Amino acid sequence: MTGTVVPDRRGRRRQETIEQVLAVAVEVMTEQGAAGLTLGEVARRMGIRPPSLYGYFDGKHALYDALFERGWRALQGVLEQAGAIADGADPLTAWRGGTTALVRWAVEHPAHSALMFWRPVPGFTPSPEAYAPAVALDAESRALLVRLRDAGHLAADVDLDRAYRAWTALVGGVISQQLSNAPGEPFETGAFTTVLPDVMDMWLDHHRANPSAR
Repeated sequence: MTGTVVPDRRGRRRQETIEQVLAVAVEVMTEQGAAGLTLGEVARRMGIRPPSLYGYFDGKHALYDALFERGWRALQGVLEQAGAIADGADPLTAWRGGTTALVRWAVEHPAHSALMFWRPVPGFTPSPEAYAPAVALDAESRALLVRLRDAGHLAADVDLDRAYRAWTALVGGVISQQLSNAPGEPFETGAFTTVLPDVMDMWLDHHRANPSAR
């Protein structure tokens, strides 16, 4: 039919192979750590020769780059679904729900978390394209704190940049403690994820004009 786009079979197969490579790479990183990823191990698990992977990725760092971007885009989607970055949502509900969703996703996806939040791979620096969703999420998170302040949940004279850095440090600490010390525990009953509500309350109380109000 005129005007109908017929999917290219070769293109579909290529994309399917890329998705398989990424999935296997996540398996390897989950078992052996982000730095333990090798193209040879990915190829072995896929039943192909390592040189075949170069038709899809230029090298291991290109594979890391794709995984980094996929992780941030997945997290973006989770936060959007949680209503954490919707302009019309109540900012306090969005902040609490978004923080909870972020920590849950991070502890349930340890391979991606290590690559996204820490620097486990010597010499790897994400490309600007791969880093773009992280930059966008950073801007959206900072905008949420502005909305919290404007709605009266934070002091009018709060240092938003300092408050944002404190928030990310606290959230990162919960994620790091859970993955480092109790990685097999579920989010709902984790030794450190269960204190997340306390951490959020402490941060909020510290930055409120009237700390006693909750």
